[in-house]
Amino acid sequence: MDSNQFLYETLNAVSSMGFLKKEIPDVVAQNLNPKYELRPYQIEAFARFFHCYKNEFPDKTYPLHFLFNMATGSGKTLIMAGLILYLYEQGYRNFLFFVNSTNIIEKTKDNFLNPASIKYLFNQDINIGNRRVRVSPVENFEGVNPSDINICFTTIQKLHADLTTEKENAITFEDFRKHKVVLLADEAHHINVKTKAQTALFESWENTVERIFTQTDVLNRVALAGQP
Repeated sequence: MDSNQFLYETLNAVSSMGFLKKEIPDVVAQNLNPKYELRPYQIEAFARFFHCYKNEFPDKTYPLHFLFNMATGSGKTLIMAGLILYLYEQGYRNFLFFVNSTNIIEKTKDNFLNPASIKYLFNQDINIGNRRVRVSPVENFEGVNPSDINICFTTIQKLHADLTTEKENAITFEDFRKHKVVLLADEAHHINVKTKAQTALFESWENTVERIFTQTDVLNRVALAGQP
C-alpha cells in the first residue's frame, strides 16, 4: 500500500484492477432477510471491509476503525447487520450500537430485534456454525449469553453519562476491559455535530470511543461508523 494514499484510494485501485473478491460469505448471505437483495455498491462495501479485515498491509493499525460514507436510504444499517453476522463468526459476541437520538434507537431496535417488523434485517432463523443464534438486547456485557448476538443500544449522550457516572446495570469501562466489543455508530455525522455543539456538557463522541479503545487489547476492538 502506498503510504501517501488514503485507504479508499488504495481500495479503489484494488477494485478497479479486479483484485477485490466480491463473494458474500454464507454467514451473511444466508442470515440476512432474504427480501433484501444486495445492491452492487453494498456488495462492494462488504468486499472492502472483508479485504481490510483479513489482509495485512503496512499502514494497518489497531483498533480497526471503518467509516461507511453512504447516502441516506442506501442501506447502511443492512450492511451493519451483515457485518454483525460476519464478526460473530470471527468470535465477536458483544456489540455496542449508538446514535444521536432516542427516536433513532427505537427504530433501530425494531430493525434488529422484531421479526414482525417490515424492516427486520435478519432472516427469521439465524443459523451460524450449525446452530441457531439469537439476537438479544442487553444493558451491559456482564452475564450475557456467550452464544447470542448481544447488542447494547444507546445514545452517545447516555453512553457518555453511563461511562462517567456510576449507575446500576449501566455499561462501564470495565465492560470493555473484560470483553471483546464491536462499536457501531450510525448517522455519525449527526453525532459529531451534536457533541461538538455541546462540548461544555461532555466530550466529543470520538474521545469517548478513544477512551473505550484504550481499556484493553486493541486487537479486540472493531469500530464501524456510518454517515451519508
